[in-house]
Amino acid sequence: MKYIRTLIVDDEPLARQRIALLLQPELDIQVIGECGSGGEALAVIERESPELLFLDVQMPGLDGFGLLAELPPSQLPAVIFVTAFNQHALKAFEVQALDYLLKPFTTARFRETVQRARHRLAASPRDDSLAKAILALAGRSPDGSNYLTRLAVKTPGRILFIKTASITCIESAGNYVAALVGKETHIVRDTINALAEKLDPEKFLRISRSAIVNLDGVKELLPGAQGQHTLVLHNGKQLTMTRGVREVEQALKFS
Repeated sequence: MKYIRTLIVDDEPLARQRIALLLQPELDIQVIGECGSGGEALAVIERESPELLFLDVQMPGLDGFGLLAELPPSQLPAVIFVTAFNQHALKAFEVQALDYLLKPFTTARFRETVQRARHRLAASPRDDSLAKAILALAGRSPDGSNYLTRLAVKTPGRILFIKTASITCIESAGNYVAALVGKETHIVRDTINALAEKLDPEKFLRISRSAIVNLDGVKELLPGAQGQHTLVLHNGKQLTMTRGVREVEQALKFS
């Protein structure tokens, strides 16, 4: 019998125990471990290469999306998301053809989900379309690059996905950042230092310790006193720049 190596990731011990208990009758499912955090799971996945992952969406620290974003495409397992968000908020999952378990779920629903995963793995254990779908949902480019293509904005009762290309600028707000999209500002649970490393440098430029701009959103560069230049965006917003003006001009020229 070929076993499906499976990892359970959830920050709630009782939730992990229930999934493990429900998997016991599934003779072809081999649970190789349980993890209570995204960071712990990352190490286990890199070491053990599971084929199937039961993944909680919302966890402290490195959450489900963050975990997937850290994995190289070659190590992406089939994913069954486990979440407490309602079905309207889960349309993003359905569009990507990824399965999910909505807490609280029934035993029948669990069996159905496992059977669907079993068939998918048996039919195409290395399905590139599945990997691309997972990468897209996690905000990663399907070409395998580590640059984000979208951000997951968590609000009470839903997760909003915004394309990074639609972001005009990003400003630091302590351990969070404020991303400006049109006339709306979205708070993202990430630091500006961490986010700066995840954005494509050909499209985004950090102009100061507290601001990143989408180069396509820059209208003009205004010189100021004592070298304090100002970037003016197409929406009229002005941002003080501390980065070298020549470096900024070069970036704008080739963006």
